[in-house]
Amino acid sequence: MSSRMRLGASGGLSPDSSFGALAQLWLEDIALSKELADGTKDLYERELRTLVMPTFEPFTLREITVGRVDRFLKLQAARSYARARHSRVVLNLMFNFALRQEAVVRNPVTGTSRLRRPKTNPKALNLGQIEQIRLAAKMWRAGDSLNGPKPDGQVRDLIEVMLGTGARIGEVLAIRKGDINADTVPMRVSIAGTIVVLKGRPVHRQDRPKTDSSNRTIAVPEFSAEVIRRRLELISDQDDEHLLFFSRNHTPLAPFNVRRTLREIFKAAGLEEMKITPHSFRRTGATAITRGADLETAAEFLGHTSTTITREHYVEVEQIVNVASATILQTLAPIE
Repeated sequence: MSSRMRLGASGGLSPDSSFGALAQLWLEDIALSKELADGTKDLYERELRTLVMPTFEPFTLREITVGRVDRFLKLQAARSYARARHSRVVLNLMFNFALRQEAVVRNPVTGTSRLRRPKTNPKALNLGQIEQIRLAAKMWRAGDSLNGPKPDGQVRDLIEVMLGTGARIGEVLAIRKGDINADTVPMRVSIAGTIVVLKGRPVHRQDRPKTDSSNRTIAVPEFSAEVIRRRLELISDQDDEHLLFFSRNHTPLAPFNVRRTLREIFKAAGLEEMKITPHSFRRTGATAITRGADLETAAEFLGHTSTTITREHYVEVEQIVNVASATILQTLAPIE
């Protein structure tokens, strides 16, 4: 990051300050925030350095115009919508900070063209695909000639719990013994945290999930409850803080390591074309609940505050029209 800084008379930023100076002071400001999670702070810093700095580091704040930001975002969008959206969020936060420092008279991001999300149709897994996944997890490295420790079945169990809770992978990995009420029918599981990986720190459990609305208690289906009861037996002598899924040293599992194992399992079974991710199980649960109940119940299941995100990103559109339409249209039959 450039060390060139021009500061105003009061010691703050000025229009002639470098973008690098703004970046440094903005990072210092968000580091003091008590509202942002540590993981969010790390994400903003990473996206600043990888997505934004390579383009804007040579410029002063005065030189960063609406047109320059607009062209940058369009080039990012040509590569991917997510890349452009993340870049826009970071730049917008930075220039709002610059406004508060009276270093600029307007935020150049606010005048840029609207980013349009590409239309996508969420894909849920069908029963046949789910059985293929279960078989792949069961058979993974099941041979006699194994190099290294034999799989302990945790990933296989994790798949069943992700399917039955619709929770994000970090949230499932953060379920503790005390988050489970095995005395109710159906069993209930509280989603009350997530596993985070922060720079310079060991993998650890954060005492809140991704959002406030994600903090919820879910009634799980019996196929997930069976797996959970079996895992509870493994930690019957542990206290309520012990995780349901854990490493050989009884420490939290890192989500990126679990994702890598899932990719290895699916590759070994020849299932790469299905493009399965942990979110596939979340979308599958939301789609099944929408079709069996309604969209509002699915949104509540996922921990969404509205049905908009649920409908646009998690529920696969059913191409078959409600069969009731045939009965209704029969009223138009010719009179004999």
